[in-house]
Amino acid sequence: MEENKQEISFEEAMNQLEEIVEKLETGEVPLEKAIQYYQEGMKLSKVCSEKLGTVEEQMQQILNEHGNFEPFTVQEEE
Repeated sequence: MEENKQEISFEEAMNQLEEIVEKLETGEVPLEKAIQYYQEGMKLSKVCSEKLGTVEEQMQQILNEHGNFEPFTVQEEE
């Protein structure tokens, strides 16, 4: 997980984030390692958020170019 987070795909970042969450949910991770996982998870979360923001901006631009602008929002799963 040392690679530059901006260069990984959204899917890769989400997969790594899911792995971290699974490890932390076990409750069997030493405190120091849990903190490292948490920090890494926050970085991955930021990367995912930035990538989604970029896609949202691109979608708004595409819609503007075609004259059918409607606000584009990403709905979270419940």
